[in-house]
Amino acid sequence: MGRVDSSGGHQGRPGWWADPSGRPAGPPRWRQGPPWWRLGGAGPRHLPWATTVLLTVFVQVGTTFAAHGQPERATVDGYARALLLAGTAALLLRHRHPVAVAYFTSGTVLVHLGAGYPYGPVFVTVAVACFAVVVAGHRGAAWGALGTLWAGHVLIAHWLFRYLPPADDGAESWGQEIAVAVWVVAIVAVSELARTRREQWIKQREERELAARRRADEERLRMARELHDVLAHSISVINVQAGVGLALLDSDPEQARAALTTIKAASKEALGEVRQVLDTLRAPGAAPRAPAPGLDRLPELVEQARSTGLTVTVTTEGGSGEALPPGADLAAFRIVQEALTNVVRHSGSRAARVLVRHAPGAVTLRVDDDGPATGAQAGGSGNGLAGMRERAAALKGTIEAGPRPDGGFRVIAVLPTRTGPTAPQEDQ
Repeated sequence: MGRVDSSGGHQGRPGWWADPSGRPAGPPRWRQGPPWWRLGGAGPRHLPWATTVLLTVFVQVGTTFAAHGQPERATVDGYARALLLAGTAALLLRHRHPVAVAYFTSGTVLVHLGAGYPYGPVFVTVAVACFAVVVAGHRGAAWGALGTLWAGHVLIAHWLFRYLPPADDGAESWGQEIAVAVWVVAIVAVSELARTRREQWIKQREERELAARRRADEERLRMARELHDVLAHSISVINVQAGVGLALLDSDPEQARAALTTIKAASKEALGEVRQVLDTLRAPGAAPRAPAPGLDRLPELVEQARSTGLTVTVTTEGGSGEALPPGADLAAFRIVQEALTNVVRHSGSRAARVLVRHAPGAVTLRVDDDGPATGAQAGGSGNGLAGMRERAAALKGTIEAGPRPDGGFRVIAVLPTRTGPTAPQEDQ
């Protein structure tokens, strides 16, 4: 499992496209959408110098060419250049202050037209500013800025033209106003489309991050469960054998030596299994060095239980000799291991019975002891039954655990081994 920080990404700076195993899942072209989508909120760290410079050159040069085709308009002089420069320079702040920039560019365009300068790419500044303000989520400001521009243009072109330069200017046709209105609607429509797509992109990114966090949490839970099962069983064996060794150290040194030998073997096995689990943390996605334990290791489990003074009888029914799927095999082994560990810890009985019943589509496990409960904790965390239920639930299986009517305790687990109907639960 990849190391995951509180934001759901991998340490270092995530790639939110990476899964918890640490393998990239095909990074998109942009981590958070195209650069112009990161509007509003914190905004980008740097001002958009490159695009602003390009727009400035385009507007200045384009206005010069437009003036050649409109000889009736005023000559483009230094004042006109300053107005054009002010409008495009304001676009540097379009991501940080989109509303103010939208109204400012509309104002500069109105002053430009009111001074009698030619029509042309000056309108591009308003289009870019309004695009930014809509994508940032201020559609009302965009409508306000564009409406102000359109109303001002109507006022200048049809009433105030008599008092404004050039002196021989006449009223514009109303058809032109319709064209301007269509242009305004087109700008808002494109901007709204970009805003909607941006919101979808953000939603998809959040869903991916949430899925990554969920997978990471599931992986952490799986490892915690695995470590609990490994350590709980081994430490219970060590605890019992240490007590035996201390009690017999003086009176029966040979028996004490046997207890110490069992402690050494149990601790070595526990260290090996813990190392196998931790290796997956150090090398995400790497294959384990040793196969995961399964029901084929029940004889070892029985031998470990015998070293604590617990006699375990194992009965197997059904089955065609086919191996269980790895997930079901590991879960079955851990459930039996935890059930026997609980007998060692909490039961006064020194005998337990394990039934493994194979049926089409499922394997049923039953662990019985005759009790009574001792109330001893033996260092347990109280998470054993919860861990067994989580393992069974992960496979869509069931766990039932509780006192038997005739005394003692019983654990029954039904684990599906393939898609299809599961075997019925054992009668109690």
